[in-house]
This record gives sequence, structure tokens and C-alpha cells, in this order.
Amino acid sequence: MDWKREAALVLVAFAVLAFLPFVVPDSYSRHVLIMAFIYAVVASNWDLSLGYGGVFNFGHLALFGIGVYAYGLITKFAGIDPWLALVLSGAASTFAAIVVTIPILRLKGIYIILVTFGFAQLVMQIILSQSDYTGGTQGMVRIQTLYIPGVNLIRDGKFGYFYVALAILLTSTIFLRVLVRSKTGASIVALRDNEEYAISRGISLVRQRVITLAASAFFTGIAGAFYAAYQRNASVDVFGMSLATIILSMVLLGGTSTIYGAIAASFVLTIFAEFMADFGAWRPIITALLIIAVMLVYPAGLAGVWTHISNLVRAKSKKP
Repeated sequence: MDWKREAALVLVAFAVLAFLPFVVPDSYSRHVLIMAFIYAVVASNWDLSLGYGGVFNFGHLALFGIGVYAYGLITKFAGIDPWLALVLSGAASTFAAIVVTIPILRLKGIYIILVTFGFAQLVMQIILSQSDYTGGTQGMVRIQTLYIPGVNLIRDGKFGYFYVALAILLTSTIFLRVLVRSKTGASIVALRDNEEYAISRGISLVRQRVITLAASAFFTGIAGAFYAAYQRNASVDVFGMSLATIILSMVLLGGTSTIYGAIAASFVLTIFAEFMADFGAWRPIITALLIIAVMLVYPAGLAGVWTHISNLVRAKSKKP
């Protein structure tokens, strides 16, 4: 797909999303969409390192958690403007990603998983140990919310938060797509597909791995900060395997190396989970069966479904 057609489709999709607050019936429905936006940012950025970079970074949710706590600490103890705190939280996650890149530069496969998982556990233990600042197991409460002049973000039916979350998702999506379509993106994929050959052609493994993890961390951290501002609390639950499993399911269901697939899967799984709320303990089982069914028929995930439909439409349009 050429970039002009892609840009047009993206703008149309986000324009439709922008009208949703006037269509959905209540603030809770808007809350579900806001959570889908947050998950979409985290999942699509994980797809950058996992799908395009081929880096099995199981510390990605730690970057989200760092954004959550960085925002809470910055706004509470530094008194910095919440909007600036969003950006600084993204920068904190980026710095953390660069730090964790150092020990995995020469590692592959399971060893990267172990180191990045250990990094996530280390961050969680640091937060738990600094309970005077982070609240420990109790977490942080009454975190500073965002503000928009003339708008009460707490009592406006979640309209304000909806559009802020949508803007973050749009900006993140544009950033990711520009990156993966650039020469830098091509070199990241080249290292994933054939590391030895790519290095022999002058591509720096160190530089590209740092770029991959750092780029995937910035908007992940911002999403974490927005989550803290929206929920007004921070908890070590964001480092748990439950959330990591949900986000990873979104990446795999959507189809790796697509960006858009992860975003679509975030909406599908978030909304589907709400529809299945009355099923109690059966909800994760049914969700897992849905994912398995899609992956069996379309191993490329939802992106594969879209490709299949596009090919059918194109084939029919060529018939006389």
C-alpha cells in the first residue's frame, strides 16, 4: 500500500473514532474505548520491538509501569505541570529502555527474555522498597489529573480524556509508521531477518537495537503516564503477568510486524472482554479460544484477515 492511500485510510479511521463519543450512550462506554486506546499504544509499540525488531523484550510492560510511576512521582514531589510530566514520563521510560539494552546487546532468544523479565521484576522491587515515595504495596492514590482550561475532565462524561487518549494513539501510530517505513526501519527488519548479513553490510547492531527499544518505549511511557492521570492511582499490578498476557495477546492476535493489527486487536479484545463480563471465570477461557480460532485460520492474525478480504475485493474488481 502506498503511503498516500495509507495516510488517507488512517485519517478516515481516526475521524470515525473522533465521532464515537457522540454515538456511544454513556461515560462507561467511553471509558472502555479510552482503555482500548491505551492498550493500543502499548501493544503497537511492543510490536515495534517484538515484531519488526525480533527482540523478545518481555520487559515492555515495565516501561509502561515506569511511565505510570514516573508521572505520579513527578507531579507529586516535583510539582511539574501534568502535561510536561507526560513527556518526562515518556523520557524516563526511554532512558530505562536504553539501560536494559546494554546487557542484551549480544544475547539472543531465551536469554533476552530472561534478562528483560528480570529487569521488570527489578523495577517492581525497587518501587516496593521505596514505599515512602511510591506507597509500596498500597500504591499511589490521588495522583494529579490532567487539566484543560474550561473543561472539567472528571465530570465531562470522559469526553476530554477520550480525545487526549485518541491524540496520543494517533501521534504514536504516525511515529511508528514513519519509523518502520524509513531506512532505519528497513535496517531494523534486516537485522531481524539475517543478523550476520546485515552486520556485514554495515548495519550497526548496537545502534539499531538501542533505537528499536528506545523508540518503542517513549509512547509506552506516555501511555503509562496518561493511565496514571486518568485512573488517578498507581499500582504494582501494572507489572503483573496478567496485564502482560493481555497486551501480548493483542500483539499476536493482530499480527506481528503490522502496527495496525495490534491496534485493531486492542479494540477487539477490550470490547469483547466487556461483552463477556457476565461470564465470570469463563471470560478468559472464551477469549483464549477466540484467539486460538483466529490464529489457526489466519496465522498472520487480524492483519491476515484484512489482507485476505482486500485480495478478494481486488480480485472481484478485476473481473469483467
